[in-house]
Amino acid sequence: MTTLATSKQFLKELYQETQDDNILNGSAVLGFYLMLAIFPAMIFVLAVIPYLPIANVDQAIMNLLRQALPASAAEMFTGVVQEVTQEQRGGLLSFGLLAALWATSSGMYAIMQQLNITYGVKEGRGFLRARLVAISLSLLFVVLVVGGFSLIVLGGQIQEWLGARFNIGGALLAFFTVFRWMVILAALLLAFSLIYYLAPNVRQRFRFITAGSVVGVAVLLVASLAFAQYAQNVGTLASTYGSVGAVIMLMLWLFIAGLAILFGSEINVLIERRSGSKQNAVQAIALK
Repeated sequence: MTTLATSKQFLKELYQETQDDNILNGSAVLGFYLMLAIFPAMIFVLAVIPYLPIANVDQAIMNLLRQALPASAAEMFTGVVQEVTQEQRGGLLSFGLLAALWATSSGMYAIMQQLNITYGVKEGRGFLRARLVAISLSLLFVVLVVGGFSLIVLGGQIQEWLGARFNIGGALLAFFTVFRWMVILAALLLAFSLIYYLAPNVRQRFRFITAGSVVGVAVLLVASLAFAQYAQNVGTLASTYGSVGAVIMLMLWLFIAGLAILFGSEINVLIERRSGSKQNAVQAIALK
């Protein structure tokens, strides 16, 4: 069979798998739970900022939000940033930690359930064990997101400090900029790979880079860039509905994020099923 025929057959099977597993409906479910998770997690992260010995981090975050989001959406987030980061609040930090853990783990638990559908297995780990897996994945994901976000927000300051402190030339500073985005991309790939490895109720070999993780990250990045361009240049929803439009835009983006995760997992599962080599295939075995 030729490569073209094989590719067509693979795409045909992939389409059928996505239809059978109804990933559009699953993406909507994930978008809802991720919507519930994002604000408590953001409040917890922002509540830590007043304890950090770094000046004007809150301003850098708000400037980044204003650049990346349409005006109404940016103001919705920057208002939260400004209010939460004004002073140290131990009570808010404690509440934010508990709320973020529970809400974010609920979002991750929804991802686990959807990936079980993709693999065609039932959840057999028990409520407590499954919830611990969800909490662990959520914490790891928050660390990766915060780390990547910190590189974006603080990257310019670090670059200026390196240039002034060590008298580094423009070429090396340009390399640092490229390296910073490479680290962010690697963090995204790691996050997707860990979700695909730990979230479903299956036993499989860990791989840092899989076809599904690469495609999932690519779909998320391309869709996010296209969505940001639309929001900045057109912004019909935001201009027409104001803050409600900003919420609609956020929910649409979270739907796309859920779709990227599920689509990548469908690719991984299909490759596993089509592989004829037990040594090279990732063997998915339902855990009891």
